[in-house]
Amino acid sequence: MSNYKRPHPPAPSPKQGGGERPASVPPLRFGEGVRGWGLCAFLLLTSVAPAADWPQFRGPNGSGVSDEKGLPVGFTDTEGVRWKAKLPARGVSSPVVVGDKVFVTGSSGQRDDSLHVLAYSAKTGGQLWHRQFAATGITAGHPKTCMAAPTPVADANAVYCLFATADLAALDHDGNLLWYRSLNGDYKTISNIVGMASSPVLYKDKLIVPMDNSGDSFVAAIDVGTGKNVWKAPRHRGNNWVTPTVREITSSEVEVLFQNQKEMVAHDLETGKAKWTQKWPGAVPMTLLADGLVMVPTGGLVAYKPAAGGKLDEVWKSAKLRTGYSSPLYYDGFVYAANPGSGVVACVDAKTGKDVWTERVKGNKQTFSASPVAGDGKVYVLSEAGTLTTFKAGGTEAEILATSELKEEGLGTPAVSGGAVFIRTDKHLWCIGAKK
Repeated sequence: MSNYKRPHPPAPSPKQGGGERPASVPPLRFGEGVRGWGLCAFLLLTSVAPAADWPQFRGPNGSGVSDEKGLPVGFTDTEGVRWKAKLPARGVSSPVVVGDKVFVTGSSGQRDDSLHVLAYSAKTGGQLWHRQFAATGITAGHPKTCMAAPTPVADANAVYCLFATADLAALDHDGNLLWYRSLNGDYKTISNIVGMASSPVLYKDKLIVPMDNSGDSFVAAIDVGTGKNVWKAPRHRGNNWVTPTVREITSSEVEVLFQNQKEMVAHDLETGKAKWTQKWPGAVPMTLLADGLVMVPTGGLVAYKPAAGGKLDEVWKSAKLRTGYSSPLYYDGFVYAANPGSGVVACVDAKTGKDVWTERVKGNKQTFSASPVAGDGKVYVLSEAGTLTTFKAGGTEAEILATSELKEEGLGTPAVSGGAVFIRTDKHLWCIGAKK
């Protein structure tokens, strides 16, 4: 076991925007062994978070659903925007909200090698702090993406930020650096040909870090307190942009479901060992857990009922629920998907897979990278062009409640917290909701 201790460098000035260089922080080394821990029963994903928090990609439990009431319908040029904050760097990651803070990441520079982490007041939009790091990994990527593609994850103590360069940083809520990992420094063949975008997820004291790429591919559980590996499981080499899903079967049996373009593997959350494998393709959307079903995006969407020995029995499949870059959404008995090729949003019955409605969103050449999110009887769908379409959830026909225009590119999935919808565009962080 490594004797490495966490670094505690001087905190950079918020006004200066940081300036730590990862090269000055020794990388953590692989920590062997597995620590024992208890599990809370009946959680689908991540650690328990207050209802108002949206702590990771697609929010509490990775579901894309908020329990809050009084959420906004839409906004106009003159009303419905609580605040708007200018961002210093581009990012296609999503904002996350814990307590009274909104955390976002960004990347900038000629080689996209300056990495940013920022915190804003959820109430006012005021910038609380801004930290910068120099990338240690490869910064190659498709022009559509950037090095701030993975969404950070936060808990009551810290925010954990993974970048497409395989740099991983943990900062407390005041912006102080707790630990730093150069995963590319630890594992030399990690590649980044077109841009990595899989987001980490948090379950109790373990940060699940996906690192599928054309080089050294793996999924790892990292101790959030030390930054050391609890376990590291090898994966097949190949580009992949899926965010893992954590499935709790019983209070003592938990799996990390992680698919690539050929198969899904269920890794034991405690040891990382592969428990079972299913052959099916998937490359970007996240698997859903709802109504006792495992819903897997594979061109369309296939719903499976888990059986003994890791077997999954097919219940229904829908060709209408084609998702592309975005992930499907389950909400109050229905499943929704935004088809990027057609600009169409589809809704099916979650029990049967039967088509309920389809509707093309307004605007020319609308396509989607952001995943739909929902709450308070509303489903929010954000297009890449910055059009936010608000649907009434359920029903036998599509009902659009509002169509609102950000007039800025929006690739990150919205967050829902504090009676508001938070949207990150190329230029701004938006808080959509009634002013308080």
